[in-house]
Amino acid sequence: MKISAGMIVWSFCLAMAAGFTRSKPDIGVPVALAYFKTNAEVFASATGELQQSIDKLDDDPASVIKARLALKNTRLQYKKIAFFLEYFFKSAALIYNSAPKYEIEEPYMEYREPTGFQVIESLLYEAHPATKKLELLQQADVVTSSAKDLNALLYGFTANDKQLLESIQLELVRVITLSITGFDAPLLKTGIAESEMSLRALQTVLQPFREKATKTGVEVANYLSGGIAWLHQHPDFDSFDRLHFLTNYALPLQRSLQVFIKELQLQLNTTHVLNYEAGDLFNPAFLNLIAFLGADSSAQWQIGLGRRLFFDPGLSGNNKISCATCHQPEKHFTDGLTTSNAFDGHSHVPRNAPSLFYSAFQYRQFWDGKAESLQSQVKTVLFNVQEMNADSLALVKHLQQDTTYSKLMGAASPIDQIARCIAAYVRSLNPRSSRFDDYIQGKGPALSEDEIKGFNLFMGQAQCGTCHFAPLFNGLTPPLYDRTEFEVPGITRTDDLLHPVADTDMGRYPLFPMDYYKQAFKTPTVRNTAATAPYMHNGAFKTLEAVIEFYNQGGAAGLKLPIPNQTLSPLPLHLTPNEAASIVSFIHTLDDAEPTGLFIKKSNQ
Repeated sequence: MKISAGMIVWSFCLAMAAGFTRSKPDIGVPVALAYFKTNAEVFASATGELQQSIDKLDDDPASVIKARLALKNTRLQYKKIAFFLEYFFKSAALIYNSAPKYEIEEPYMEYREPTGFQVIESLLYEAHPATKKLELLQQADVVTSSAKDLNALLYGFTANDKQLLESIQLELVRVITLSITGFDAPLLKTGIAESEMSLRALQTVLQPFREKATKTGVEVANYLSGGIAWLHQHPDFDSFDRLHFLTNYALPLQRSLQVFIKELQLQLNTTHVLNYEAGDLFNPAFLNLIAFLGADSSAQWQIGLGRRLFFDPGLSGNNKISCATCHQPEKHFTDGLTTSNAFDGHSHVPRNAPSLFYSAFQYRQFWDGKAESLQSQVKTVLFNVQEMNADSLALVKHLQQDTTYSKLMGAASPIDQIARCIAAYVRSLNPRSSRFDDYIQGKGPALSEDEIKGFNLFMGQAQCGTCHFAPLFNGLTPPLYDRTEFEVPGITRTDDLLHPVADTDMGRYPLFPMDYYKQAFKTPTVRNTAATAPYMHNGAFKTLEAVIEFYNQGGAAGLKLPIPNQTLSPLPLHLTPNEAASIVSFIHTLDDAEPTGLFIKKSNQ
């Protein structure tokens, strides 16, 4: 049959549509698959050894030590394949490395049963692990039986180099925010060794790409090998210099890797929140604000109008209260009170007014997360009888009398427009102008030795960074930053730790009556806390020193109060007074400088 030019063109078009066009072959995926197959078998063997050690567990302390060592080895073997599992087989990864307590993921409300290594760890570190042998064997059986079938996941599996490289980028975020903080293994304290295993895995999988030996490829190789060496030479969890590791290896590696991927033309971003183009985690643009619920690309006029509305007492039912009454800019958008004054002028609202800085970077608003967006929060406050107690008709009339608000009156719902504009203003309160930000971005003077020590303690032994995640140091959970974390810290009614009394606020439980939501609260940011006392949802703690000592003693459960669902470990942190003081010094470096036009006082409106 004679083949015409038209038929050739048509065949080419069909091939294009079917995805059969010739492209560069994937060079990394075959290496990654071979690596995964080999190390999945090693991991499966390690889970078997863990199961055997648990089966031999008894009252002999030596048997407990052997079981803990077997768990450590199993975790190290898991970290060799974690980047691959976490990205391509998320459900399988959750079997091994999910939280040790019941957990609800916000905003998705997905129920998750505790399974895996973290559950085993918590049981092995109880006072008498042998009494938990049945539970331990059940957990070991789950991970062992699943690990035996890991390679079966690859049946019919397809992937490309773009996906592989994104899995590596996400693993770097895990190392920076979770592994070196001890998030996965707070009692074993294997986070540094696990970080080394993760970077070694990335080193192997990146090798085919680095064979081109571009300048950036060499940089990636150097930062990887340097980071691995630093981790290997300094394996002790408590004394590890995290700030040195971040500034000299991990963050430069993030930046170089992004450039290298771009040079390879293999960029891919399947996340809603992360902006890989920003380079590293601490770049203010790394988290995409528009990705959060209720956010939009607010026009400048909306932010300006929202600022005016924020300070306008005419929105309230008595023409005396504005948003700024409880969120005063000169006090970093707090009011300095234990709990804010109520509308009637003599009583108080139930909870402390937190700072509005960085509040847009959350999936739920209020301490109990009852509002799904800033807009919803604004409307709730406006019409709450204890807060602004607005009247809708009077509110609209007030808007009509001020020509500044003419744009609002053109909308179908002026109240919705008020909420959008105030939310737009609050969304702009993300200065990232602290001394720590300047330093970590290479733009400011070095931190003092005491402040560096405080950062390393915060992100390590003190375990602050396992709830207050970098870079915003709030409950926005890495590596995808796609959920807001609620914790049961077990707060006391006052900061008198010698005579502790349990707080009775049920937190999120009245909204969703599930046991693990009793006394659960959203994790706020630590940024600007040095300037925003008092602390906690009830404003019970007057100083940062008191807060740190509370956690140092293991929270309410550590103080022997009946908080059975406390998510914070009840074990003491054993921080010395000097170490606690160093943490306070670091927290002071997170206070934002006064940005021009942000701390606008009421008199200027």
